[in-house]
Amino acid sequence: MMGTALAAGRLSMRQRRARLRAKSWQVAQCAVAAGVAWFVARDLLQHPTPFFAPVAAVVSLGTSYGQRLRRVAEVTVGVAVGVLLGDVITYTLGNGPLQIVLLVALAMTAALLLDAGTLLVTQAAVQAIIVATLAPAPGASLLRWTDALVGGGVALVAAAVVPRAPLRRPREQAAVVVRKISALLRAAAEGVLDGDAERSMEVLRDARTTDGLVEELRAASAEGLSVVASSPFRLRHRGGVRAMAELVEPLDFALRNTRVLVRRVAVAGMRDEPVPASYAALLRELAECSDAVAEELAAGRLPGSVRARLIELGRATSRAERVHDLSAEVVLAQVRSIVADLLAVSGMDPVVATNQIPRLPD
Repeated sequence: MMGTALAAGRLSMRQRRARLRAKSWQVAQCAVAAGVAWFVARDLLQHPTPFFAPVAAVVSLGTSYGQRLRRVAEVTVGVAVGVLLGDVITYTLGNGPLQIVLLVALAMTAALLLDAGTLLVTQAAVQAIIVATLAPAPGASLLRWTDALVGGGVALVAAAVVPRAPLRRPREQAAVVVRKISALLRAAAEGVLDGDAERSMEVLRDARTTDGLVEELRAASAEGLSVVASSPFRLRHRGGVRAMAELVEPLDFALRNTRVLVRRVAVAGMRDEPVPASYAALLRELAECSDAVAEELAAGRLPGSVRARLIELGRATSRAERVHDLSAEVVLAQVRSIVADLLAVSGMDPVVATNQIPRLPD
């Protein structure tokens, strides 16, 4: 129990460090944008306490690339609504708890009537409270509006400056997924040859931890798409990033089918069910094809060059030795499914990919 807890703790810490590395650019970007916004508002525009300039910059940028332009607009409009209402209510009714209640209700209602997002609605209410409680005079609230413009402008400039790393991550993570498939296939081949149930169960435990790989791929693809959508300097990469994003589903299927195959090899080992040794050769060939797919993906290319090998392997499965035992049949069926999945990864239509593999004889 203690060992399991320590292992889980180490895994959690690795995941946290990986998350920090993945977000390090956004953190630095927000920090620099906040400092620049403060400098512009305080030193160039001579605002005495331009607290909302850095706040607007950070809130607008956030720690994700998606919806950045919308966030900038929502923060700016939310501030405008809140400042206007706060100025009017404070000037006519003064300060107090009832005025705060009225302010928040009116600001959020106005934002919702504008069909605003959650961020705009919240910012309208927050800014109305700030103006009502902190602005020394109604005219001073205009500084908040100017600060919001400064922060939003800095955020817009910063949002256009993004590194190439988020554009590389989808293909790099796709290659990681396929390499894991290859490693599991080779381990399954060893299990078919030696029938070592204990080792096959260890491989199965490893296979059951792979869900996170696809989730990371999905997140990397979404982030890459957000980058090309938010940065005019990265528009030329849109086609490549979209092509990689379309691989998430077939790679997810390939990894799921690999887990089923590994599980059946483990079951066969525990029950001493026969699996033809020739199936190990099929698994190794499929692992080599997977390695070739991974190399192409890592280089930023769809693995069309591997398609012929995969089709030939699919045809070879229809000529494979047959043993009418459940485990053997499942292993063979999963090999065929993984071949179809990798053909889809190569850019082939999934239906066409399936039709490239001849039916098994009765």
